[in-house]
Amino acid sequence: MRTLAFDGRMGAAGDMLLGALLAAGADRAVLSPVEDALDVEYAVSEVDRSGISATRVEVLLTDDDREQHVEHDHSHDEDQRHSHDHDSDHSRSHSHDDGHTHSSDGNSHTHAEGHGPNRSYAEVVDIVEELGLDSGVEADALAIFEILGEAEASVHGTELDETHFHEVGADDAIADVVGAALLLDDLGVERVVTTPLAAGGGTVEMSHGTYPVPTPAVVEIAERADWALRGGPVDAELLTPTGAAVLAHVADGVESLPSLSLDASGYGAGGRSFEGRPNVLRAMVGEGEGRLRRDDITVLETNLDDASPELLGDLQRSLSAVGARDVSVIPATMKKSRPGHLVKVICKPEDAERVARKLAEETGTLGVREHGAGHRWVAERAFETVALAIDGEQYEVAVKLASDGDGEVYDVSAEFDDAAAVADATGLPVREVIRRAERVVRD
Repeated sequence: MRTLAFDGRMGAAGDMLLGALLAAGADRAVLSPVEDALDVEYAVSEVDRSGISATRVEVLLTDDDREQHVEHDHSHDEDQRHSHDHDSDHSRSHSHDDGHTHSSDGNSHTHAEGHGPNRSYAEVVDIVEELGLDSGVEADALAIFEILGEAEASVHGTELDETHFHEVGADDAIADVVGAALLLDDLGVERVVTTPLAAGGGTVEMSHGTYPVPTPAVVEIAERADWALRGGPVDAELLTPTGAAVLAHVADGVESLPSLSLDASGYGAGGRSFEGRPNVLRAMVGEGEGRLRRDDITVLETNLDDASPELLGDLQRSLSAVGARDVSVIPATMKKSRPGHLVKVICKPEDAERVARKLAEETGTLGVREHGAGHRWVAERAFETVALAIDGEQYEVAVKLASDGDGEVYDVSAEFDDAAAVADATGLPVREVIRRAERVVRD
């Protein structure tokens, strides 16, 4: 299975992701539609970060930005360019962070990502939808902004449709998110993973005041993500909301880099230089080994003897909303031979306390058992949309494929809701629609 692996030991930001994806082989040309639609320019250059040559991407918003960028490229050496770009607030091009001023080391350090008008979530959605992107790329970009919007809404105690982006709704931040979606699509990988992401430390100045690192939005995103977060190794903001949201949408978390037969790799440069620590995001692309993937899990369970059918039926929804990966309700015989139910929940270890509390709140149980961190072997999952011709009409059904890490498919399963919709429209039995859809994939 073709896999993209990120090494997150120095965090991630929008510009670092763009640089890493380009360095790993994505085509710069796919970014042109964004430049034309938003009147921005992706300025791509090679820079040095503690001895590593890395790809730097800056989003230039105005003619002045572009002239200034050209002047600096021709009149300053690398260290001087660092000094201007990352220690002053005159540049309109963006760097590693989301419009924040770092004060953790006592010296003000301004980042310019997110310059331009503040926009509501709905306004950002409209802009993305007007770009004319392929449906898959558009869906990815909108999903990333939904993650950002939900994080902001949670932090501020508002609803998603009331959310206003203070930094990540500007043109350059939109260019980061949409650019990442375009480049990921161009790489054509089947799986994306990341090692634990460094958050940094210290504090940042934001539009609402001084906040600790990681920022509240990053913490909210990390709670819902399938990867781990680590503090340090420097007092600076290393993981931005944009970087966190992109990876929360596309990447599975791994403790260490998987075994890959590499065919491409590269480094995306952050906006700052740290002595002795390359401020880069490394990306590696290759074929994974033919094996199932090990996943760390915790199993929670409780016995219920007085729960209504309606409550039990709603547990899948309510527990999934706080991190449950799977919920099972099993008939059981309780004390005094009373009929009851055993509720078993699978979740990530870091979500266990939150899920257990929600289970207790929803059911009124007095105790939730935890079986501790364990492992499960899971298949790689992918979806294909197949077209069925029935009575001269075309219908689409999504089909789930289960495979090992080498891409060997061993199970095919049509999505029931799609098949049921086609059955309603055509009069065919649902099982016949399922059979036809699965046969298309197998053949």
